[in-house]
Amino acid sequence: MKAKFILGAASLSILFIMTGCQPKNIFQKEWKTPYGTAPFSQIKTTDYLPAVQAGIEAQRAEINAIVTCPDAPTFENTIAAYELSGKLLSKVIGVFTNISESDATPEIQKIDEEMTPILSDFDNEIYLNADLFARVKAVYENMDGLDREQQMVTKKIYDRFVRNGIGLDEAGQARFKELNSRLAVLRQKFGNNLLAENNAFKEEIGVTISQYPSFMATCEDRALREKAFKAYSSRGNHGNEYDNNEIALEILKLRTEQANLLGFKTAAEYLLDNKMAGNPETVDAFLAPIMDASMRKAKEEIADMERVAGFKIEPWDWFYYAEKVRKEKYDLDEAETKPYFQADSVRKGVFFAAEKLYGIKIEEAPEVEVYNPVVKAFKLTDADGSLLGIFYADWYSRDTKRGGAWMNNFRDQYVDKDGQDVRPVIVNVCNFPPATETEPSMLTVDQVQTAFHEFGHALHGFLTKCRYPEVSGTSVARDFVEMFSQFNENWAFQKEILDVYSHNCFTGEPIPEELVAKIRKSLTFNQGFMTGELCAASILDMKWHELTLEELNAIQGADAVRAFEEKVCKEMGLIDEIIPRYRTTYFNHIFNSGYSAGYYSYLWAEVLDMDAFEKFESEGLFNSDLASSFRKTFLEKGGSEEPMTLFRSWRGADPDPAALLRGRGLE
Repeated sequence: MKAKFILGAASLSILFIMTGCQPKNIFQKEWKTPYGTAPFSQIKTTDYLPAVQAGIEAQRAEINAIVTCPDAPTFENTIAAYELSGKLLSKVIGVFTNISESDATPEIQKIDEEMTPILSDFDNEIYLNADLFARVKAVYENMDGLDREQQMVTKKIYDRFVRNGIGLDEAGQARFKELNSRLAVLRQKFGNNLLAENNAFKEEIGVTISQYPSFMATCEDRALREKAFKAYSSRGNHGNEYDNNEIALEILKLRTEQANLLGFKTAAEYLLDNKMAGNPETVDAFLAPIMDASMRKAKEEIADMERVAGFKIEPWDWFYYAEKVRKEKYDLDEAETKPYFQADSVRKGVFFAAEKLYGIKIEEAPEVEVYNPVVKAFKLTDADGSLLGIFYADWYSRDTKRGGAWMNNFRDQYVDKDGQDVRPVIVNVCNFPPATETEPSMLTVDQVQTAFHEFGHALHGFLTKCRYPEVSGTSVARDFVEMFSQFNENWAFQKEILDVYSHNCFTGEPIPEELVAKIRKSLTFNQGFMTGELCAASILDMKWHELTLEELNAIQGADAVRAFEEKVCKEMGLIDEIIPRYRTTYFNHIFNSGYSAGYYSYLWAEVLDMDAFEKFESEGLFNSDLASSFRKTFLEKGGSEEPMTLFRSWRGADPDPAALLRGRGLE
C-alpha cells in the first residue's frame, strides 16, 4: 500500500530541534549508485530520523503548493501533483520499512518506536486536510474527461480521505487521530513481542519457527513434539512482558471504534467495504463450504494416521504421522526430496520459469550493494533489453528477521514529472534454513512453493506499466493481490522447470521422473489439514472483526480472549486435532501486517488463480500468446482497473468457485 505523509506541527518542531543544524545525510543526496539503489554501507542508523524530517518538510511544501494553487482543481495540478510529492520521504521509508522487518536490531527497533507515532501523525494530518480534500473532491466529481487509470487513482485517493475521517466533525476527527496514533504503537508492539517470542521458542526448542513443520515431521520423541507444539501454539500467550492478548483486544476495540465513527457497525464491515468481497456476509458464505470440505477430508486423514500410529493422535502428532502416511501412500520422504531442492538451484528455477513464461531476462547484479551479506541482488530486463527493475533475494532466517515470507518495495514503479519510467526495486524476504558447515541450504516441497509464491508477487511489481504509484504493481485490492503469487506456484514442479533447477546437490544427478510424479501426486495430500488450518485462521480473523464494540468490551482479559477463540473454533467445526494456522496472540497478518478481516484473501484469490491456471492447462502451460495476454491484462495493469473487470476480460467468464476445491483435491 502506498502512503503519503505530512508532518504535524508539534512533531516537526521536535525533529527540527534534533536535526536542524545537521549536515545533509545520505538520503538527502543523489545516490550515484547502479540503478539508483540504496548505498547501504553509507547509511547510519542516525540518518533515518533527520532524513524523515527533511522529507516531511519537502512534502509539506509540495502539499501547500497544491492547496494554494490559484487554478481550478484538475487531475494534473491536484491528483498527479499529490502522487508525485514526497519523493525524499518515500525514499527513506522504503529503506527503513524493509530494514526494520528483516534486520530489526535493538537500534532499529528503537528508531521504529520513535518513528511510528510520527508517521501516524503524518497520515492523520494529510487525510484530514480539508483544503486538500476539497480539491481532490472537485476532481473526483468531474472525472468524465479522465482515462481509466486516472479515474482509478482519483477514486482511490478520494476514498482514502473519506475512510480516514475527513467527513467527521471536529471532535470526531480529533478522536480518529487519537485512535490512529494508538493503533500504530500497538501494531508495532504486537510485532516486536512476536519477534521476541519467536526467538524464545528457538532458544527453548532449538529450531526456528520456520523450521517447526520439518522438526515436527521428523522428531521421534513424542514428549518433545508435545513440548514444541505447546511452545509454538502459545506464543504471545504467557502472561509475561511479551503477552499479546490485551494488545490484540485493544487493537480490535480501536478499529471497531474507528469503524463506528465512519458509520459502520463493525470493523469487518469497514475493512471489507473497498475489497472484492465487499462485505462480511460474502466472506462468511465463501469460507463455510471450504471449512466443511476440509474437515471431511481431515477426518479421513486422521483415520489413515491412527491406523499407522495405533493410537489416537493429538495435535502434536499430526506432522509426524502425516509424513509417515505420505511415505506409505506415495513412497515420498522429505529427506529424499530435499537434496534436489538446494536453495540456490531453486532460485534458478524460479527465475527460469519467469523467463520462459514472460520472455524476460534475470541475471545476478554484483555491482548492486546489499544490506546483509546473505542477500543477493539481481537485474531484470525485458525482451527488448529495457530495465524492469532490481531484485533482492533475502532468503535465510536470522534472529533479527520477523517470521514468515513476504515481498516488499524499496522503490515503486511510476512515471516521474519528466516522463521517465522509474523502475522498481523489490525484495523477497523468506525464512529458509541457512547452510551449515556440513550441508547446503535445502528446501522442503512447501518451501519451494513459497519461493515461487513470493516471486509471483515480485513479478506483479516488475511487470507493471502504470504511470502513478497509487495503482502500480501490487497496489490492488487485498483479496486480489494473492492471485498472482499463488498463480506462480503452479510452475514449481513442471518438468520443463525441474529439468533446469532440480539436481541432487550431493551427486549432481537430475531429479528422477518417478520422484517428480510422486511429488505432483502428493501435492493434494494432507489438504484437509492444510486447507482446514488456513480456513480456520480466516474464520477466526473474521469473527474477531465482526464483533461490535459492545461485544468486544465484554471480553476482559487473556482468559476471555482464549475462551472466545475456543468458541469460534468449535462453532466453525474445527476438529480437536487441528488448530488455526495462526492463533490470536501470534496472528501477525491481522494485527500488524495489513490483513485485518482479510486473511481469507489467500483462499479467495486461489479461486481466481486456479481458474486461470486451468486455462493454461487446457491451452498450453507455456503458451506464449496466453502468457502475453495474462501479462498485459493483469501484471501490467496493476490496480488501474477493477479486479473483476480484468478477470472477466481475460477469462471470458466469472471465476469458478469450485476451482479451489478441485485444485486442492477436496471435491
